[in-house]
Amino acid sequence: MEKTLKELAAYLDGRVTGDGNVVITGIAGLDDAKEGDITFLANPKYASKVATTGATAIILPPKAEARGRNAIEVANPYLAFAKLLTLFHVRPMEPQGVVDGAFIAENVIMGKDVTIYPGAFVAGGVRLGDRVTLFPGVVLYEGVDVGDDVTLHAHVSVRERCRIGNRVTIHNGTVIGSDGFGYAPDGRGYYKIPQVGIVVIEDDVEIGANAAIDRAALDVTLIRRGTKIDNLVQIAHNCVIGENCMIMSQVGISGSTKVGEHVTLTGQVGVAGHLTIGDNVMVGAKSGVPGNIPANELVSGIPAIPHREWLKASTLFPRLPELRKTVGHLEKRVEELEARLASKL
Repeated sequence: MEKTLKELAAYLDGRVTGDGNVVITGIAGLDDAKEGDITFLANPKYASKVATTGATAIILPPKAEARGRNAIEVANPYLAFAKLLTLFHVRPMEPQGVVDGAFIAENVIMGKDVTIYPGAFVAGGVRLGDRVTLFPGVVLYEGVDVGDDVTLHAHVSVRERCRIGNRVTIHNGTVIGSDGFGYAPDGRGYYKIPQVGIVVIEDDVEIGANAAIDRAALDVTLIRRGTKIDNLVQIAHNCVIGENCMIMSQVGISGSTKVGEHVTLTGQVGVAGHLTIGDNVMVGAKSGVPGNIPANELVSGIPAIPHREWLKASTLFPRLPELRKTVGHLEKRVEELEARLASKL
């Protein structure tokens, strides 16, 4: 693909500085860009590379120094870069229909321009919207409902009666609607509690590879609109995840927890069950969340505490052996002083 800089600026709703007629044929990072490429500057600490990059043009934030280079000025260079990657590299798939080797039950309702690859299994009572793509090994149990423009990559499983909204992408190996972890004590053993609810995934959600979202015991495990879930995430039964959350790799959320809107749970966060996490909360990596968190908080640590307090505490960790030795020495001195005082009485 070839586009002039001014054409790209119009596409991004940005402002050109320099020669708007230069032709852009590719996209690359600041260090790897060459003639014909466009690159971007999102972090000011790399501003010096604007002068040395081999790119023909640069996407810059407002008031950044272009250093005489051709540039497009936009409010959010990182977002602009993502949009250009989509423009240059993402092509819509041509629908293939049902390819030989796929199994489709007789009473499946199928929309327009569907692609179902060999090895996919679609059970009875399933409804597929328009432009759905099922890659090899996808399994849809009975009564699953899938909206429009959904892509399920290889070996995704969606269990009975679960519902998936529009424009959802689910990556390889993820399981939607597996049984929640529910057992009642029965003497020395445990009696399995049937998990008869479902999972509902709303529009514009993306779920990474090898994640697991458990069906509710009775009602609904709910992933609301716009949320993005990374690889290897576990969301237990009856959880509700709010709109536009970011849940990163290896996060585990225990049952019946309610997560607000625009919450960020970074890598390996563990959340206990039956909690409420407010809107706009951010939880630092490897944190353990044992209790409710009010809205607009930034927390870290095990147990999670306000991030600034955790930073102060973390500076003490390397000094603990030294502090232990100092406290022991002080204890010994106090004992000696008390003994001297006692001998004078």
